[in-house]
Amino acid sequence: MSLIASVCMLATMSGSGVLADPYGHGPGGGGGGYHNQIQHVLLISVDGMHALDYLNCSANGTCPNLTALGTTGINYINTSTSKPSDSFPGLMALMTGGTPRTMGVNYDVAFDRALNPPLNATGNGLPAGPCTPGSAIGTTTEFDEGININIPGINSQMFLNGGAPSGDGGVNSIDSTRLERDTNCNPVYPWNFVRDNTIYGVIHAARGYTAWSDKHPSYSAVGGPTGTSTDTNVDDYYSPEINSSSQNFAVAAPPQLVIPECTKAGKPFLPDQFAVAAADDYTGSFQNIQCYDGLKVSAILNEIKGMNHDGTAHAPVPNIFGMNFQSVSIGEKLIYKDGPTVPAPYTLTGGYTDSIGTPTGSLLQEIEFVDSSIGSMVSELKAQHLIDSTLVIITAKHGQSPVDSSRYKPNGSPNDPASILSTFLAPSENSAIGPTEDDVALLWLQNPADTATAVSTLELASPVSDNIAGIGEIFSGPSIGLYWNIGDSRTPDILITPNIGVTYSNSSKKLAEHGGFAHDDVNVIMLVSNPSFKAGTNTLPVETRQVAPTVLKALGLDPFALQAVQTEGTQVLPGVPLDNDDNH
Repeated sequence: MSLIASVCMLATMSGSGVLADPYGHGPGGGGGGYHNQIQHVLLISVDGMHALDYLNCSANGTCPNLTALGTTGINYINTSTSKPSDSFPGLMALMTGGTPRTMGVNYDVAFDRALNPPLNATGNGLPAGPCTPGSAIGTTTEFDEGININIPGINSQMFLNGGAPSGDGGVNSIDSTRLERDTNCNPVYPWNFVRDNTIYGVIHAARGYTAWSDKHPSYSAVGGPTGTSTDTNVDDYYSPEINSSSQNFAVAAPPQLVIPECTKAGKPFLPDQFAVAAADDYTGSFQNIQCYDGLKVSAILNEIKGMNHDGTAHAPVPNIFGMNFQSVSIGEKLIYKDGPTVPAPYTLTGGYTDSIGTPTGSLLQEIEFVDSSIGSMVSELKAQHLIDSTLVIITAKHGQSPVDSSRYKPNGSPNDPASILSTFLAPSENSAIGPTEDDVALLWLQNPADTATAVSTLELASPVSDNIAGIGEIFSGPSIGLYWNIGDSRTPDILITPNIGVTYSNSSKKLAEHGGFAHDDVNVIMLVSNPSFKAGTNTLPVETRQVAPTVLKALGLDPFALQAVQTEGTQVLPGVPLDNDDNH
């Protein structure tokens, strides 16, 4: 019998809809010394937040709520995200317990030689293409706002609900004709694109109630494979589209989900009207990104109260739930362009003022906003008498590089690796959607046999003496095996990690980026807290993928029910006192 089948059988035997413990102890103690009382896990990703940011804000008194969690929590200061450190693989590492090598998720926009192009072009310009049953021609893969529903004659990406015909979107916002297709020419839904099961699949199979909030409908991938067109593993998924036009907020944001700072006369209203007038999305404004994140914060508060995310119906308090914050990430990398000024204490430029991570005024505002929001969640857990039975995990999908903003270099086209090697790339990599480049470059060639020639071309075009592409290191051939399985249909032919601070975005609106392998990209906050824990700092090297088996163990489920845990041997985070084997 498979481990997952065992979990399902145990859940059925329990007969109550309560998570069963495969170790035979049952939730909440008893049976052989199973001590912890955890019934819920609140998992928060503060995208971009470094371990250094937490150390600094705690020392400076600017994140009192996170600091308070640390008084009953373990702070892992040597934590690494997935590599690449993009949001999509960073999220799925948390959910699967695996690396891109195993789970198959490399980037929002990547490539797969075993899939076919979508039936219709995506909103970001991934071209449509042919599909012959039984074969695959290979295609760029896209799992971001570009797969949202298209409304003829209207820019569909303007809608906060992702273009769904009704409601606030979620998986109903996905246009299946914009999804890549398998060898049977069927669309590959986000949850089926992931190769391994997730904590959501395991918990749902054990009759747990699940919820998640994130920035794209495509991130419904957290549910993991179902083999169907339905994401059955996430009971309540909420995903206001971050890249939608902020002009849509006033009519689309539900009043009951809007934080007070984002209302006017009792109606949704964004404080940065320069950004609204420019039809910018939420990532272009230090103020408006807080209103966007505030939608998801309100969803979490509703779920803690025993409601669905929009507060319109009663629901169980989820056994696993959480959200991502974008505010800190935007505060780290944005150079404001939508208006002539920003209100004090915001600053026109985000990021840091020095190499030790002193935040600018704008970044500090984002950190304080996130801290206050997390404080409201903890307060509501206490009000609902759930704090003792809830494990709170604060981490991040990715960091941001460089912390030393003076080192930023937008080394974009025509000096980026993809431009230099454009004649070698697969056709869809040269299409409107563009190649996979941020402060890293993942390149898939039309003919993998040309890899050595392509690398030589790159080295000749950007020698060490002038290094116009800012290249730090080139991986190809056997060295690709350090990060991926050679011969896998999703493995890039060439990986380029640039020098610190170099990005390939060529953007005048950024002074940092993520996706790469540098320390500032991957070293993120990891705080695991419960009132029963003693404060501690753990210096052992850990990875964000260890969150997944830790969540299952906390809920009394077997970490080895996760396929990636079986494959990669991913360990539970060390020192978390979840049973009598740890710190008891």
